[in-house]
Amino acid sequence: MTDTGTTARAGLPERPSLDGLEDKWARRWQEEDTYAFDRSKERADVYAIDTPPPTVSGELHMGHVFSYTHTDTVARFQRMRGKTVFYPMGWDDNGLPTERRVQVVYGVRCDPTLPYDPQWQPPVKPGKETVSISRRNFVELCDRLTTEDEKVFEALWRRLGLSVDWKMTYTTIGTRARAVSQRAFLNNLARGEAYTAEAPTLWDVGFRTAVAQAELEDRERQGAYHRVRFHGPDGPVEIDTTRPELLPACVALVFHPGDERYQHLLGKTVRTPFFGVEVPVYEHQLAAPDKGTGIVMVCTFGDLTDVAWWRDLQLETRVVIGRDGRFLPDRPAGVPVAAYEPFAGLSVNAARREIVRVLTEAGDLIGEPTPITHPVKFYEKGDSPLEIVTSRQWFIRNGGRDPEIRERMLARGQELRWFPEHMRHRYEHWVNGLTGDWLISRQRFFGVPIPVWYRLDDAGEPDYAQLLIPDESSLPVDPSSECPPGHTEEQRGVPGGFAADPDVMDTWATSSLTPQIVGGWHDDEDLFRRVFPMDHRPQAHEIIRTWLFSTVLRADMESDVLPWRNAILSGWILDPDRKKMAKSKGNVVTPEDLLVQNGSDAVRYWAANGRPGADLAFDPAQIKVGRRLATKLLNASKFALGLGAAEALRQPVTEPLDQAMLARLAEVVTAATDAFERYDHTEALQVTEGFFWPFCDDYIELVKERAYAEGPASDSARAALAAGLSVLLRLFAPFLPYVTEEVWSWWRYGSVHTATWPTKYELTRVAPEGDTSLLELAGEALRQVRRAKSDRKLSMKAEVPLAEALGPAEMLDRLALIEGDLRSAGRIGKLDRLPDRTPELVIACAF
Repeated sequence: MTDTGTTARAGLPERPSLDGLEDKWARRWQEEDTYAFDRSKERADVYAIDTPPPTVSGELHMGHVFSYTHTDTVARFQRMRGKTVFYPMGWDDNGLPTERRVQVVYGVRCDPTLPYDPQWQPPVKPGKETVSISRRNFVELCDRLTTEDEKVFEALWRRLGLSVDWKMTYTTIGTRARAVSQRAFLNNLARGEAYTAEAPTLWDVGFRTAVAQAELEDRERQGAYHRVRFHGPDGPVEIDTTRPELLPACVALVFHPGDERYQHLLGKTVRTPFFGVEVPVYEHQLAAPDKGTGIVMVCTFGDLTDVAWWRDLQLETRVVIGRDGRFLPDRPAGVPVAAYEPFAGLSVNAARREIVRVLTEAGDLIGEPTPITHPVKFYEKGDSPLEIVTSRQWFIRNGGRDPEIRERMLARGQELRWFPEHMRHRYEHWVNGLTGDWLISRQRFFGVPIPVWYRLDDAGEPDYAQLLIPDESSLPVDPSSECPPGHTEEQRGVPGGFAADPDVMDTWATSSLTPQIVGGWHDDEDLFRRVFPMDHRPQAHEIIRTWLFSTVLRADMESDVLPWRNAILSGWILDPDRKKMAKSKGNVVTPEDLLVQNGSDAVRYWAANGRPGADLAFDPAQIKVGRRLATKLLNASKFALGLGAAEALRQPVTEPLDQAMLARLAEVVTAATDAFERYDHTEALQVTEGFFWPFCDDYIELVKERAYAEGPASDSARAALAAGLSVLLRLFAPFLPYVTEEVWSWWRYGSVHTATWPTKYELTRVAPEGDTSLLELAGEALRQVRRAKSDRKLSMKAEVPLAEALGPAEMLDRLALIEGDLRSAGRIGKLDRLPDRTPELVIACAF
C-alpha cells in the first residue's frame, strides 16, 4: 500500500458534499504544485504530451471538454504510474478567427497604409461605422482581446480539473513561438524545402487571403448548368458550364482522348461566344466524356482542374477576377475592350447575370439553365465560395509534387501508433491525395511574419531571387518595422534598397511546431532533450490533414524523427439529433453552467464515456449519472471509514468473502491498467464502475455487521474495506479528481493524484487465495432475498425467520463459507442448505 497515514474517525465530515470541492482543491493543487513537471528527470521517466492549443476566439464548448478530459485521464494515469508528466497548455491566438473577433468586438478594420497611433484607444462601444486603424494598432487590439480570453479559458480548464502545469503555458503568437516558427522556416528555406512563387492560388475574397488545400471544405450549393454555343470551323460546339461568367477568361476547350465526337477539332481553334476570342482545342485524360456534352472550357481559373489543365497544356493566362472577388478593371490580353467593359468591377454573381443576358440575346445560350446542387469549395472559416487568383505566395514542400517526400510521410504514418488504428487510413488518404505543396503565407496581420526582405532593383521592384535574411540571434523579427542586416530604415521602399515581405504565416505553420515550441527548441536545450520526441499527441480526427500531418512533416524535415510516438484521436460531440456540434450550426452547448450545476466530476464522467475516435451524443442524463456516482463514492467512503476501515489497514484479511472481494478487485486493476495502456480510458472507467456499484450495494451490506463487531473476523472486514477503498479511489482518480482527492484527504497523507497507481500484487499479497466466485455467489443470494422482500412489499430490514438455499452441493458448500455475512445482511434467522439438481442457486424465503 502507499501513503499509509491515517486520521481518526472523528475527523470525518458530518455531512460530506460535492459542492465547493472545485474551489477547494483547485486552489490547493496550485499552492502545492501538485502537477508541476519535474525537469530533473531523464527522458525515460518523462511522459510528454503535445497538448492542443485551443483557438482563443470565443467560448469553449462541450467538444473541448470532451477531448481535453480524455487527455487529462491519461496524464493522471501516467503520473500515478511514476512518470513526471510534461503537460503544458497553449493558446492558439494568431490567425483569422482572432482577427475576425477583434473586428466585431471593437468595430475596426486594419489598414496597413495608416501610421501607428500610440495614443489611440478603441471606443467603449463600437459605432455603426467601422474605424480603420494601422496594422500595429490592430495587432495590439488582438493581443489585448486574446489576453482577456485566455484568462477565461484558463479558469474554466482549472475548474474542469485539468492537471496541467500552469507555469508552462504558451501562445502561438508569443516570443518563443515566433522565434521557433521563423527559425524553422529559415531552415526550410536553407534546405530548399521552402520557396516563393507566383502561381494560381485559392483565394477567400472575404478574408482577402490565400488558402491552403488542407483548409478547404466542400459545401453543397445551388447552381445551374448553362449550355453555351462556341463557334467552330465546322459548326457550333456546345459546352455545359456552371460558370458562364468566366467566358472572358476562357483559354481552351478540352475533351477526353478516347472521345471520338471531338477528334476532328483536335489542334484547331474555336471562337468564344460574345467575346469572339479564338481558343485552341486539346485532349486530356481529366476530361469526362459522360459529363455534360463531354467537352469543357478551360478558364483561368474556375477550379483546380482548370489549374491542372493550364499547367499540363501550357496554356495562356487570362485573369478576370481580382482579390476582392470583382472583375478586374482592365481586360485580359486578347479580349476586346468593348466586349469586356460592361463586366469591369462587377461581382461574380452580377457578371453571371450579365453574361446570361448577352448570350441569350445573341442566341448562344441554348435552352434554359438546368438547376443543380453541387459541392463548392470554401475556406473552412469563410462565407464566400473560393476563387482562384494569381498571386505570389510562400510554399513548403510536402509531397504533393515530390514523390520522395510523399513516401517519407507515408512511412512516418506507418511508424506512428494510432488510437484507434483505423485513423491511419485517413492520414494515408490525405498524403496520397496531395496535389500541390503547402501554401503557408497569408495576407493578414495578426500572425508570425515571414522573416525575409527583398532587394529592390533600380526601378524599385522586388527582386524575389535576392532574399535578405535576418541573423538567427535576432529572432523573432518583424520585417515591416525592422531592417535587414546592414541596412537602415532610410533604404526601405526606395530603389536599390529593400522591401519587407508583407505576409504572415498560416496558423498551421506555427501550430505544426508545438512540440518544438513547448519543448524549448534552441531556447532551452536541456528541457528539449528531456521531452522530445514526445509521447502523446491528442487531437480531433478532422485535423489529421492539417495539424497532425504538418507536425509530422516539420519534425521529419528538422530532426528526422516522429514528433511523438502515439496519436490519440477524439470523435465529435453530437447533439440530440445526432448532428455534430459546431458554432457554425448554432447547436453548441457551453460547459460553464453544467460544471456549476452538476460538478466537474460529473461532466468529466460523461466525457470519459466517449472512446478515442468515437462520437458521443451530448446527454444531460449521463452527466446526472456521473453526479450520482461521485455522490455514492463520497458517502460510501464515509460509511466504510466510519466503520474503522482506516485503523484496520494493516490487519490480516482472513475471511473468505473479504478475500474474494480483493481477488475480484485485483482483476479489475489488471483490466483497468491494460485499458489505459491501450489508451482506452472508457473501458478503464467502465470496468472500475462495474465493480464499484456491487461493492457498495452488496459487499458493504454483507460485511457491515461483522465490521461493527470486534475480533479477527471484524478486523478482516475493516482491512478489506480499507484496501478496497484505497484501490478504488486511485482507479477513479483520473476520472473524478475532486471527489477522490476529498475522500483521500480524510485518511491518507499527500494527494491521491501523486499516489502510486494500484497493482494486482498489492491485493493478491493480502488475499492470495481469494475465490472471486464467492463474491458473485454472495451477491446473487442477497439479491434473491431482497427480491423476496420487495415482492411482498416488505422493508429491506424485515426479518426472514427461515430461508432455504437450493442448488448443487458444491455450490452450497461454498455458500457455507459466507453464510454468516449473508444471514446478517438479509436478516435471516435460519438458513437451510438443501442440495438439489437445480443448476443455479435458488433462495426461498419464508415469512
